[in-house]
Amino acid sequence: MTHYLAIIEDAGPEFAVGVWFPDLPGCISAGDDLDEALRNAPEALALHLEGLRELPRARSLVELKRDPEVVADLKDYMVAVIELPARAHAAE
Repeated sequence: MTHYLAIIEDAGPEFAVGVWFPDLPGCISAGDDLDEALRNAPEALALHLEGLRELPRARSLVELKRDPEVVADLKDYMVAVIELPARAHAAE
């Protein structure tokens, strides 16, 4: 199974909870609360990767911590492991 690390931004009850993937620029998702954001993330991931011949390499948390563009977000926000849905694996 293919998994990607996601950054989860929760700015409070008056805002949507945002999800983005450091290894997939432009791949974002959201939800009214944390549970909904996490339920929506796999679909956003699958749609973003749809039609690609090769899946982009997913970096480990250790690798992301070495990336100066991501390290501050790792300190400020939650991280989740999002599995690419099985139907999206058909493109692999």
